[in-house]
Amino acid sequence: MSGVVIARAGRVTQMSGPPAVEPGDDAAIDVVAVGSAIVDILVHATPADLARLEVDPGTMTLVDLVASERLRASVAPVAQVSGGSVANTAVGVAALGGTAGFIGRTADDELGSLFCSDLARSGVQVGRTAHTPGAGGAAGAAGDAAGAGGGSDAATGRCVVLVTPDGERTMVTHLGVASMLTTHDLDQDMLAAARVVYLEGYLWDVPSATAALHRAIEVAHAGDGLVAVSVSDRLCVERHRRELLDLLRDDVDVLFANEEEAIALMGVPTVDAAVAAIEETGVLSAVTLGPAGSVVVMPGSSVTVPAVPVGTVVDTTGAGDLYAAGFLYGLTNGANPVECARLGGACAAEIISHMGARPQADLRGMLVPGTDARS
Repeated sequence: MSGVVIARAGRVTQMSGPPAVEPGDDAAIDVVAVGSAIVDILVHATPADLARLEVDPGTMTLVDLVASERLRASVAPVAQVSGGSVANTAVGVAALGGTAGFIGRTADDELGSLFCSDLARSGVQVGRTAHTPGAGGAAGAAGDAAGAGGGSDAATGRCVVLVTPDGERTMVTHLGVASMLTTHDLDQDMLAAARVVYLEGYLWDVPSATAALHRAIEVAHAGDGLVAVSVSDRLCVERHRRELLDLLRDDVDVLFANEEEAIALMGVPTVDAAVAAIEETGVLSAVTLGPAGSVVVMPGSSVTVPAVPVGTVVDTTGAGDLYAAGFLYGLTNGANPVECARLGGACAAEIISHMGARPQADLRGMLVPGTDARS
């Protein structure tokens, strides 16, 4: 595969293969994701249901635990699985044969155990501050508070994902202890070992977490890793546009956004104008366009990559997350940007063909050249 040169803030990083690590360092990790540890509760819904619940279709709304539990009691879940945007990406990277880690926060409760055990089964390394049964530290303390009748936020985060017949998803999220992430919680050894540290834009809604994200950027760059960011949601972009733009100028190497998010971030009326504005930042970017595919934006140029055809779109939950997984797996394994986008599109196509944000097919056997699905 051909290499790609990525420019950021005057620094040029050559990625003609996996980035160099210190001699004898066998602990390098392709992608370490930092984000909200959330359990997804998948529900079939109609547009009328969304109107009744007073939620904006296609967005993510934050609620408290009481409202979340009330909503759960009023719907009929199809499945309950570990989720969270960048955690889904980490699972996708592992499914493709890459190495992946996740840093987040769960409580010492049933959903926290579900989340961590599911990531481990998926081949994702879990940062030291995420809950494991009997663990101490900040996450364990949060769990103890929940078990002792602590505050309404002392529980593992959960997201009710309302999937309408067109495959679109609307999310109602209670962050719980995921919103308590601080610099103290970061597994800095894992961050330092990362080729790419992938940050979740949703965490900019959480004041205490923003310091942790900035520290993660510092550790990544100190270790010659790249920093990738998903802006996560149009409303999140609108709330934190100035800070996100500052990050593009100073700290970010790779940006992921969908069409609406890119338009909101760049403050322009069309996706073409957004792509042109992103080109000027010099940040390698991928703007996803749903059924129209994606646009890979490089310094001074852009390329449209068609979507992979899908017979029936069942659920778009996780489409962007798995696109990022394919893109980042390609980037850390020597692919050029267009090849990365094609791999991302193929991963997204698999995800939207069924309910849920976790692959059901053998992604590595299907998509990675030179592999055998039977091996």
